Amino acid sequence: MQAQRRFSPGEHAIVEQAADFAEELVSNHFKMSSGQWLRHQYDIVTAKDMAPHEVVEGPYAQVIKYEARVKTKELGSAAYDYYKVCLQDAAILSIVDQNADLKLYPFLLYVITHELVHVVRFGRFLQIYEKTSEKKDAMQEERVVHRMTDEILIRVNVNGMKTVLHYYGQWRTAE
Repeated sequence: MQAQRRFSPGEHAIVEQAADFAEELVSNHFKMSSGQWLRHQYDIVTAKDMAPHEVVEGPYAQVIKYEARVKTKELGSAAYDYYKVCLQDAAILSIVDQNADLKLYPFLLYVITHELVHVVRFGRFLQIYEKTSEKKDAMQEERVVHRMTDEILIRVNVNGMKTVLHYYGQWRTAE
């Protein structure tokens, strides 16, 4: 099996910048305080920090739900949902390489914002994570989240964002 391409250290810095801005944008969109935001237990990871089952072919990212528990507590009531946003380095780098008009930072900003909208929706029970495994529900959730992502990013002044929004335009109008 051929080794998957991974983000370079410089590209990792861009991931961190995009993640910071995406967190701010999503927090503002949902009118969440920092305390509310911290209640949504999640991490954003790239290929270097993923388990083999978290690396997938096709999508640019995926959200995986785990059950976590405070180490000092064994009671079931101490369990909480933990979401892992798994950025797929190879897929992201490939699409940016194939499309000269797509730039890494705005593309990552879109992808991370999109995945964080999922995390908030799952955390607020606006969408049930387990239902997204059903194809019809998954497609509907994707359309809703793409529309919300567009609402969040449409006014953002980032060089190359209009191109990314155009790239994802099919999701906003799909029925």
